[in-house]
Amino acid sequence: MSKPIVAVVGRPNVGKSTLFNDLAGQQISIVKDTPGVTRDRIYAEVTWLNHAFTLIDTGGIEPETNDIILAQMREQAEIAIETADVIIFLVDVRQGLVDSHAKVADMLRRSHKPVVLVVNKVDHFDKMMADVYEFYNLGIGDPVPISAVSKLGLGDMLDEVVKHFPEGSDTEEEDERPKIAIVGKPNVGKSSIINKLIGNNRVIVSDIAGTTRDAIDSPVKYNGKEYVFIDTAGLRRKNKIKEDLERYSIIRTVAAVERADIVIVVIDATEGVTEQDAKIAGIAHERGKGIIIAVNKWDAIEKNDKTIYEFTNEIKKTLAFMSYAEILFISAVTGQRLNKIYDMIDQIIESQTLRIPTGVLNEILTEAVAMQQPPSDKGKRLRIYYMTQVSVKPPTFVMFVNDKQLTHFSYTRYIENKIRESFGFRGTSIRFINRERKEKD
Repeated sequence: MSKPIVAVVGRPNVGKSTLFNDLAGQQISIVKDTPGVTRDRIYAEVTWLNHAFTLIDTGGIEPETNDIILAQMREQAEIAIETADVIIFLVDVRQGLVDSHAKVADMLRRSHKPVVLVVNKVDHFDKMMADVYEFYNLGIGDPVPISAVSKLGLGDMLDEVVKHFPEGSDTEEEDERPKIAIVGKPNVGKSSIINKLIGNNRVIVSDIAGTTRDAIDSPVKYNGKEYVFIDTAGLRRKNKIKEDLERYSIIRTVAAVERADIVIVVIDATEGVTEQDAKIAGIAHERGKGIIIAVNKWDAIEKNDKTIYEFTNEIKKTLAFMSYAEILFISAVTGQRLNKIYDMIDQIIESQTLRIPTGVLNEILTEAVAMQQPPSDKGKRLRIYYMTQVSVKPPTFVMFVNDKQLTHFSYTRYIENKIRESFGFRGTSIRFINRERKEKD
């Protein structure tokens, strides 16, 4: 079951960033050594009690004029309504009630999505509650007082948020059908690919970037097997600056990727692989999903005998952090190689769910260590006692070592390559967890 998504909506200077960082447990900006992470705060993984959810920041609002603030708040609310399971509407007790609050509250109410009204900057609960009660006038439920700066009231707020999570979001029986999210920049042909696969124009397609409004699930039967394709919501037509377009496409990508087993990252062959493609692919990589890079519009490229190799090398260079991804050159217009997608999906599902017996795994480990000594530091050498697989989707291995500090990234990558040489694991990432164990244990 996918994690619920919680979106934060609010005026300028109400403390959205502070709250976001509080809940994420760290200053989210650039996460070091994590490929594909966006530079601005857009999403974070949050856990409260037994609930895990994805928190999204719907975007900052620049205070220019009141009209622009209202327009941008409405836009934030639209994004939250489309993507989120629960919406946090954040207001500032010091700013008090303003016109834009009522208008946005009305929009949120009509959406029938659960809304938690949160009043920030309540530094003294006993003295300021009269000001908090003013927000009852919005008619969207009880205001929850917090102080993001002082970290007051956050537990009560989160209790309210998790109450609204879909029934059984942690326990619901899994749908066994493979779920495949089609992601990519606007207008790369995501909807055209799905239309070709399902054989009818269920998803609106036009040359205007962003004609797809919501994420749409399309069940498809092929060779007796059923698959569910998720077409990620595109962007509405807006004269928005590039950064905003990137932000919104990423928010919607996060929502779709959460629900998927496999992610098809669609790249426009006529544009080549871009930094934005790397960001979108990085979201799927971080979550350990199976990945296919589909280079669409291949029919529109002038080719010679080297074109495919040059393009493949370009992808591998830009997406070096996910060298395991499968690459397919397709055309949604002509249907070229589209049916190969199904073979790749089946192969990746097999890789994602493959379990290696501990004995076999340790034979590979022993051989790898004999061929290349583990690293050492100040006379102390890394010792790997043994390794075992603990889960699938993605395949995850625990290595028991004498000192976690000595487990260098490059040596873990070497072990990963040896495992891949033996078992393939094509199209899926592999995770490693290091556990320290003293020799006497």
